[in-house]
Amino acid sequence: MIRKLTAVCLAISVTFSGLMVDGMAATKKKPRGPSLPLIRDAEIEGLLRLYSKPIFKAAGLNPSAVRVYIINNDKINAFVAGGQRMFIHTGLLTRTKTPNEIIGVLAHETGHIAGGHLARMGVELSRASVQSIIGTLIGAAAVVGGAAAGQKGAAKAGQGIMLGSQGIAQRNLLSYQRGMEASADQAALKYLKATGQSPKGMLTLFQLLANESLASLENADPYLLSHPMPLERIRNLELEAEKSSFFDKEDAPQLLLRHQLMQAKLAGFMESPQFVFQRYPSSDTSLPARYARSISMFRKGDTKNAIPIIDSLIRDMPEDPYFWELKGQALLEGGMPAKALVPLRQANKLLPNSGLIQILYAQALIATENRANIKQALNLLTLAKKTERDSVNIYKYSAMAYGYLNDLPRAELATAETAMMQGDTALASEKAKRVIGQFKHGSPEWIKANDILNFANKEQD
Repeated sequence: MIRKLTAVCLAISVTFSGLMVDGMAATKKKPRGPSLPLIRDAEIEGLLRLYSKPIFKAAGLNPSAVRVYIINNDKINAFVAGGQRMFIHTGLLTRTKTPNEIIGVLAHETGHIAGGHLARMGVELSRASVQSIIGTLIGAAAVVGGAAAGQKGAAKAGQGIMLGSQGIAQRNLLSYQRGMEASADQAALKYLKATGQSPKGMLTLFQLLANESLASLENADPYLLSHPMPLERIRNLELEAEKSSFFDKEDAPQLLLRHQLMQAKLAGFMESPQFVFQRYPSSDTSLPARYARSISMFRKGDTKNAIPIIDSLIRDMPEDPYFWELKGQALLEGGMPAKALVPLRQANKLLPNSGLIQILYAQALIATENRANIKQALNLLTLAKKTERDSVNIYKYSAMAYGYLNDLPRAELATAETAMMQGDTALASEKAKRVIGQFKHGSPEWIKANDILNFANKEQD
């Protein structure tokens, strides 16, 4: 309970809106309710690693130990939860104008992790009653969530919820959290200076968020908010940020291009074709515009016209693995897996340690139903486990591959692993029981089946 409530507390760490952490689902559909649909993409994750790695090092964190996740939500938000895990909304990625704005947010969230705020918040939460904590979090979310949405009276409504609980404990908790936010702001400035980056982006983004929430927070009690009041926060940041010798430093053109390509990719995959062609008209021949249009075309089934545009991108930037990946994906989803192999092989060559590209390449190999290709696919899926061990697709495609090879025991075992990853312990147990006797006692496969049975039995108990 404490862990989930802590996640809720820090879910309001960058924006002036609150988000209830309720669950996660790997999907590209628009989120409904409080769930957090995760998006996986090699290009966007790689760019966020590029942004965050220097910041993590400046904060004394191991970059490989901090995981950054992307949530399909159009709000400008980011938060940390569950240890060294950082969550970034797509709204933050699509509505920022420069990489520096995102980097500023990453620096702020890193301040929470390096400052041990999650663990310390757990201590603060343990001092208050459960009823008081819940009242505080729901009330704070009502205040700042309604503010971001421009709902008048949201501040008073949230205050009413909180005042209905134990007021003193709540005020103490929120005061502590405001202190954490101020501390994370100061830490962010330190990390940006240490990495030679401008704090202007963080300041610009906070000013945008302050303007959006200002009207609804006009009558809010500052002692009933989880963050410093917007204008107060901006003033404090301005005084320190403008002292930086890097304040006017601009992003490198190549980095700005990658930022724009990321935004184009998100638009192509997640927005309607009408939106894409309005924002990126045919008259716009830039790389981001062509990228967005080609994605939108193949997503709506027009692979024939999408491929020439993707080829033009590859001609302009042949060393970009993500253009090759896109061509392979378009051909695969267009029902041409054999033609998808060449571009996916090139993408894998250019980015050999990307588990997501390895999984996509394996999927295309399996779809050819060629025995030699399927054996290669299994090798790729084994490699992908190094970086994507939690990906259900590894086990799902492995089951398909073993099925094509008529290796039914391993196909059933991979199906059991898939079911276990999806939380279906009954099916996992059934499949593991069916095949455990077909493997040599003590072999890796036998141990895996036995582990599944033991875990499934514990879950069912």
